[in-house]
Amino acid sequence: MRPTNAAAAQDGAALGGGTFCRICIFFDRNPADAQQLSRRSGAPSGRGPGAGGPRKPGPAQPSRKPPSKPPRKAQTRALRRRHGPVIATLLFLWRIVWGVAWRSTAVGALILAGFVTLYYTQLPTMTDVVDGRARGSVTLQDRNGAIFAWRGETFGVISADTVSPWLHDAVIATEDKRFYWHFGISPRGIASAMRINMAEGRGPLEGNGGSTITQQVAKLLCLGVVYDQAKWASEAAYEKDCRQGGIWRKLKEVPFAIAMEVKYTKEEILTIYFNRAYLGAGARGFEAAAQRYFGKSAKDVTAAEAAMLAGLLKAPSTFAPTASLDRARDRAAVVIGLMEEQGYLTKAEADAARANPATLSEAAKQNSGGYFADWVMETTPDYLARDTTEDVIIETTLDQDLQRKAEEALAFIFETKVEEDSKAQAAIVVMSADGAVRAMVGGRDLPNAGDFNRATQALRQTGSTFKPFVYAVAMDLGYTPFDLVEDTPLCIYTAGSGNWCPENYDRKFKGTITLTQALAESRNIPAVRVSEAVGRDLVKQVVTDFGVAQNLADGPALALGVSESTLIEMTGAFAGILNGGSSVTPYGLNALKLKGEDEELFGAGGGIGERVISENAARALTYMMSEVLNSGTGGRARLDDRQAAGKTGTTDSAVDAWFVGFTADYVVGVWMGHDQPTPMANVTGGGLPAEIWHEVMVRINEGQPAVPLNMDFNDSGYAPLPGTVDTAGGGRGDEVRGDDTGAIAAEDVPYFDGSNAPSPQEVYEAPLPEAYTAPLPFPTEPVEGDLDQILEEVLGTVGN
Repeated sequence: MRPTNAAAAQDGAALGGGTFCRICIFFDRNPADAQQLSRRSGAPSGRGPGAGGPRKPGPAQPSRKPPSKPPRKAQTRALRRRHGPVIATLLFLWRIVWGVAWRSTAVGALILAGFVTLYYTQLPTMTDVVDGRARGSVTLQDRNGAIFAWRGETFGVISADTVSPWLHDAVIATEDKRFYWHFGISPRGIASAMRINMAEGRGPLEGNGGSTITQQVAKLLCLGVVYDQAKWASEAAYEKDCRQGGIWRKLKEVPFAIAMEVKYTKEEILTIYFNRAYLGAGARGFEAAAQRYFGKSAKDVTAAEAAMLAGLLKAPSTFAPTASLDRARDRAAVVIGLMEEQGYLTKAEADAARANPATLSEAAKQNSGGYFADWVMETTPDYLARDTTEDVIIETTLDQDLQRKAEEALAFIFETKVEEDSKAQAAIVVMSADGAVRAMVGGRDLPNAGDFNRATQALRQTGSTFKPFVYAVAMDLGYTPFDLVEDTPLCIYTAGSGNWCPENYDRKFKGTITLTQALAESRNIPAVRVSEAVGRDLVKQVVTDFGVAQNLADGPALALGVSESTLIEMTGAFAGILNGGSSVTPYGLNALKLKGEDEELFGAGGGIGERVISENAARALTYMMSEVLNSGTGGRARLDDRQAAGKTGTTDSAVDAWFVGFTADYVVGVWMGHDQPTPMANVTGGGLPAEIWHEVMVRINEGQPAVPLNMDFNDSGYAPLPGTVDTAGGGRGDEVRGDDTGAIAAEDVPYFDGSNAPSPQEVYEAPLPEAYTAPLPFPTEPVEGDLDQILEEVLGTVGN
């Protein structure tokens, strides 16, 4: 039987030696085993003096104080003896790591506290955050007062306790279910998001961010960075820039979010979120989104509507119900499931929400007039529209019925007359005689078409749609539609360029023809002759006064439409011909008011301007342009039930094709081409653009009584005739403005004072400084019958 530790101690004392005794006790062994171990370790054997046997009492030794802490090396050796070298090394390294870690953590905590304090001092008051929004909302109404579009950001301030409880719960369930339990950040959420990102093959910080609602609000506030117009070209560029930065931005979010949690209550943070979050279709804030999609306030939305709104937060543009209602409903179903799972909805309530999904309001269903709305916003002063912090109402000239018909007409022609994979674009403007825009189609809905408005932003060569303004000058100077011009070979010398010899589209010549036939058949050489005869400067003056404000060409090719313009400018210029010769400024805004107030802050900025050509000249020109449809290049645009006038236009290689014309009620302009100027195959202004124009006119004039055009001109000189623009197209104009004597006086033309018209001159060879032809005698009595037969009787054989 093994002795106990006490017995071993007594035996050890009897054997003589305290050291031996301690060894015996430590190892819980009997004295014999301990003695054997002592020998192996080199300890005294216990025999004889100095060997552990009985000792003689000696003088008392002074007591030594043991060292308070053994040397580090001794500790390391002891660890190695006790635990072995591997474990001892690991323990040693752990001590180093732990020492570095807690010191680094302490330093990091101090730095974090410093940034939190800094951001806390910079955070604005709650009132400034909510009311200091970037922009207010802009509600756009059509000519009948119906809402068709919204722009801007918010739609009135709301708070977390005034929104629908369904909406409050849907946002929490979808975006941050631990919102009320964390202090601004959620390490658990971040780790989960990083795991999902890497599992899906992305980087840990790409894709899901694991952000709390507080962190999302920090992003919405751009981490305290204030918008600076000198640094960012626009608010969109500012917002895009302040959301970039990768890992560094994520790190800055942490102290900013914590500072917000200290500064604001949870409900205040939610209030900021409800007012600032972007929710698609130009809506910023849940009040704006509820109004735009459902036509109601955020406090009145149902569970299904709340789920759809909350679902937009993940990807506003993708899930916007105006972009895809089915996609928005699928996303809402996911949100309803989350609400049920987290106890915000009972099973019965969730089933009811799924069975009765949210639907769009009638205004949201229209989803038209977007290009028009953008144009109105661009033409309205920024301080009243894009930069306002107030909620405003803009009353516009848009007619939603005409807008829909224009869109349907364009779609019909492309579906029935154009190849399915065509990338060609087109634009349409419908306008009244005083410049009020009733409809606008800025382009076809194609992939990558973008928001570029081809009706207002695309500068393109006008081609032969420019020619009516050449003849407008001639009519205003006293020429008549039946005066004659030579369609024969022509060369003009220009300094630095040599001879320039225009050609007709068919590369043929007709000889002597009337001005009306020259315009109807879009003959190039006669247009150049008339332009040179009346003077290019006068042509440029008239075109500019009619509203074509772009840089105009200086050479003789001016008459052929080598200058550039936009569709809305050209349509407005043709409106000036319809209204009797006065310029118009196209406009879409009738009045701007603050929401809930009746006082107009801003009125319409367009309408009828000063007279450009005489009423008589405008009526004569209208007659000439009507022949474009009756006997010329615009035959496909001819209407069966009413008079119409217009002009085709095709540029070199068919890069651009136009048709602009009018009935008594509306002016319609059509352009067709590619966004990157490239030739179109088998397309001319008298082809597809004329067919689009015809389809638009048939649809928008449906049910309207046929009103004749004003074409009763006096071919013996100036004769003021009463004019009005009070047509079905509407508008603000009543009487055309200015004296009906024309803008061009005869004395403006050095060689033509109204009585000494130059004799006809045919240019056979170059160089010549200029070439022109003037009116030839022609019967002034009204004529009937075939025009070619009449010309044969007057002039003899007509050239081919």
